[in-house]
Amino acid sequence: MKTEDSMKWLSNNRILSVQTLSVLSPQPSVLLLVLALLAGCGYQFRVEGAGPTIGGSTAAAPAVPPPRLVLRTLENKSFEPNLETRYTNYLRHEFSSGSGAQIVSESEAADLVLTGQILSVSVPTLSFSQTTTLESRTEVVVMVKVEETRTKRLVWTQMAKGSSEFYVTPDLQFNRVLQNRALEQAGRFVAEDLASRFLLQLESGQLAKPIATPPSNNPEPR
Repeated sequence: MKTEDSMKWLSNNRILSVQTLSVLSPQPSVLLLVLALLAGCGYQFRVEGAGPTIGGSTAAAPAVPPPRLVLRTLENKSFEPNLETRYTNYLRHEFSSGSGAQIVSESEAADLVLTGQILSVSVPTLSFSQTTTLESRTEVVVMVKVEETRTKRLVWTQMAKGSSEFYVTPDLQFNRVLQNRALEQAGRFVAEDLASRFLLQLESGQLAKPIATPPSNNPEPR
């Protein structure tokens, strides 16, 4: 009898142990879920660096001040009188608004200086009859160059051409008025073109590079 009682006691203890393990050890899927929840509670979101700003924009780089440019009166080498003042004013207007430079006077400190020449003015005929001209065109050619004020180094040179058409009437005095207006229009085209080209040169960083000068044709002394 003692042996049978001992066997029953061992069997009962094994059943109790199995039940205890089943209570302490739930299904693997439940364990994984609990571990995931615990891990999620301990997760922290960290941002390195300056972080986003209001509006989603990043911090802007410090702006480089525009170069200070002195624009001197053009030299008139054409046959058309009194163009130098008007064309210089057109250049000042266009360079002030569309060249990326700050136009200053001669008395102020400047980084660059622009000089130039009105090389030519022509008035070719576009259409005519057997007895008179019906339509003409004004064509102007302007050359400018920009130098550093401190080193006198040439940093930019450019030639620009402008043209404007006008009709010819029997009234000679009125024709002169029309021709003057065409010359003004051509000068504005030249100024706008030069300002745009200077801005492109400035934004591309080409102004910082020296301009290659053509070799001299004179042989060097031995």
